[in-house]
Amino acid sequence: MPVIGIDHVQLAMPAAHEDAARRFYGEILGLKELPKPADLAARGGVWFSCGAVQLHLGVEKEFKPALKAHPGLVVDQLAPLIAALTEAGHNVKHDVPIAGFTRIFTDDPFGNRIELLEPIRG
Repeated sequence: MPVIGIDHVQLAMPAAHEDAARRFYGEILGLKELPKPADLAARGGVWFSCGAVQLHLGVEKEFKPALKAHPGLVVDQLAPLIAALTEAGHNVKHDVPIAGFTRIFTDDPFGNRIELLEPIRG
């Protein structure tokens, strides 16, 4: 099989909103910001590490949020994230569990759909 993994997932964001991305993805979700390569930094956006995969937010000139397509981020504890999201003013939408996970959906500051999944232990 020629494809052996996923290096990163990219979401779009509007220009000049990197601070909002850092608050949501870095402060609320706890992802670690990665330095962008110097030749790409001028384009704007922010990169984060998410386990073995990276999450890139790239500036899109005529930005439209992803309303259906979304990353599914596995979390260790969902309850504290729900509290932090709610406190920060982000809507949390509960959904039916899928095999092995409790999950919710929320939107990032730009309206992109984000799924958060906590493995069911037991």
